[in-house]
Order: sequence, then C-alpha cells, then structure tokens
Amino acid sequence: MQPLILLHGAIGAADQLEPISSALNDQYNVHTIDFSGHGKMPDNEDDFSIALFARDVIAYMETKGMERASFFGYSMGGYVALYLAKHHPEKVDSLVTLASKFHWDEPIAASEAKMLDADKLEAKVPAFAQALQQRHEGKDWKRLLRKTVDMLHSLGRDNTLKPEDYSSIQARCLLLLGDRDKMVTLEETVAVYRSLPGAAMGMLPNTPHPIEQINLPALAFMIRQFLG
Repeated sequence: MQPLILLHGAIGAADQLEPISSALNDQYNVHTIDFSGHGKMPDNEDDFSIALFARDVIAYMETKGMERASFFGYSMGGYVALYLAKHHPEKVDSLVTLASKFHWDEPIAASEAKMLDADKLEAKVPAFAQALQQRHEGKDWKRLLRKTVDMLHSLGRDNTLKPEDYSSIQARCLLLLGDRDKMVTLEETVAVYRSLPGAAMGMLPNTPHPIEQINLPALAFMIRQFLG
C-alpha cells in the first residue's frame, strides 16, 4: 500500500491523528510520528524550527527504509510537509495540508505567542494545561510552549517559506481549510494555492481550527480522492 505519513501541529502529538489514521489505514500504509520535544519524542537542546521537524521526518523515513511517501500535515505539520517538498523533493510524492498558516510576520507571531503563555493557560484553562501535560508526559510542557513561542517569533522575523519558494515545488499538493477556521485566513491559503504549480484546494464544511473538531468524513473523502 502507498505510504502516508501524518504530521501533527504545534504543541500537538501523533496521538491526535489516530482518528485520521483509522479512517485511512484500509487504503494506505499510514504512519504517525512525533516531532522533537513532542509526545513521546525526547527533547534536546535544539531550538524548535521547521527545518528540525523536517529532519525528524527524514530520520523516521530512514529507519523504516522508506524512500518516498505522501504526507498529510495538520496546521504546522502541513508547513513542514511543504518545506520537505521544497528542500527534499525526492522524499515527497504528494501532500495534503489542513489549516496550515502560511503568512507570518512579527505582529501575527506576537498574537499567536500570547495564547501560549503557560502560566495563564494553567490559571485560566486548567483542563487544557492538564491535557498538554498528559500528551507530553515525561517532558516539561511549559518548556515546550516556550520553545514553540520562540519558533513563532523566529517565523515572524523571517518566514521559513517565502512566497517565491512555492512556485518551485513540484509535488502534487492539496490545500484544505476549514470554513470556520479563525486562525488561518482564506486569503493566505489562496495565495499559496495560486503559487503552487498544479495545486488543488478545498474547503471543509463545519470545521474550525482545532484538530479535535475537524469534519473527519469530509477530510478522509478528500484525501482519498486526491491521493487515489
């Protein structure tokens, strides 16, 4: 079966993608991985970056003897998949992104970083803080948030993927966006869609940004239709 690697979003982990894996594993050889410092993957002294997470993917593929694969990336995971398609095209057959934020500048990074204040989360949304602690068991979840905030500010200062980078990506790409997503704009998604040669784009109905609230049947249908 065609190998398909699922990539999670920022401060997320592979376990969040299990419903998607279950919906697709009858047709694809599905793999889920944790990025460095997330889920079950150990942390290290490296700063979080899209390039680091791309290296995680390549290392995983090498351990599995996998030369090429298709990818589904949620949010930051989609950005990582496009980075791989740009810088390691030999690894990528096709890719699908959902709810990936492409446009970063300093005000946007600062706004997103405010929502990752660990002390405020612990005080105002204790259930979410506890979920983060459980998801990244054995690691300091507050350190994970701090490193993620640093990465966002770095993206704000110097976006890892520039607008001109997309025009040279040759992998087949499907960009998906939820119609109720309040983090990712339709305008930035359309701009990247128009820059990618031969890309496709779709909207998921009744779908906000959080991965737990996606329209799973619609997503699985679109992935199957696109990847074949």
